[in-house]
Amino acid sequence: MTPSSAPTAIVAALHDELASVLALMPDEHRKTVGGRDFWVGHLHGQAVVAVLSGIGKVAAATTATLLIERFGVSRIVFTGVAGGLDPEVRVGDVVVASHFLQHDMDASPIFPRHEVPGYGLSRFAADPELSGRLAGAVASVLGNTGRFLSSEAVAAFNLQAPRLHQGLVVSGDRFVATSTESAALQRELPDALAVEMEGAAFAQVCHDFGVPLAVVRTISDRADDAAHVDFPRFLRDVASRYSGEIVRSFFDPPRRRRREGIDSPPGRPKANQPPLGAATRAAAQRGGANATTLACGNTAPGSAPRAPSA
Repeated sequence: MTPSSAPTAIVAALHDELASVLALMPDEHRKTVGGRDFWVGHLHGQAVVAVLSGIGKVAAATTATLLIERFGVSRIVFTGVAGGLDPEVRVGDVVVASHFLQHDMDASPIFPRHEVPGYGLSRFAADPELSGRLAGAVASVLGNTGRFLSSEAVAAFNLQAPRLHQGLVVSGDRFVATSTESAALQRELPDALAVEMEGAAFAQVCHDFGVPLAVVRTISDRADDAAHVDFPRFLRDVASRYSGEIVRSFFDPPRRRRREGIDSPPGRPKANQPPLGAATRAAAQRGGANATTLACGNTAPGSAPRAPSA
């Protein structure tokens, strides 16, 4: 498989987000490997493999390795939700990661806190070119949210002028859901924009294999005990719509859609594209054989609405 023909991986953190991606793929078919459902097909003529990440760093690392070793992907694009840390990062904003760090990595005193043993690094970089392209897709989407967000959702979550941020995203195998934990992370890592549970693991695996990675996170809460968010509604009405639109814009830039007159409403197949099959939709919502009911990002397993903070 040549680099030009190698597929792009699209990794979703949550089931609704995966369904919004599969709705853009006219020919997806499922392959189950390692207890995970991988959806192989095309998106705007480009070969892609879509999958749920799994929750936590170990599950995420396994998924990343399978994508590279079994499916031969040439690059990975990850979309999910996260808790905001920086005071300027608000609910409804979007973060594109430039670097990743494991906030719970501590092999001291043998190694400095946060440094990954054997690497001499505490921070792993996202691919600048791929992340720049993803940021461009985000910017185009945030500039036109009225096309796919309802006025009710905007009012419910106070989504006034959502913004794009780029910088450090931190990951850990802990659900950050109290003001005390959030404040501690902000003091220890003042440049961290957001916290989640998988990005740093993907970054380390991609570093090992030399595979470009870009990660986008929609901010669903402030990762504190004041984050009384109706999470299922936020996921359905905001985050999943962001994901679908960002992925579509990434693979099919708005200029080309306008030029060719093929811009269609989000999540709705174009006239010559068959609708997503009922079986595919149901399987995407179930999430497959492993970690099937788990959401990722900064959401606890089996959690209902985030009050505190997949």
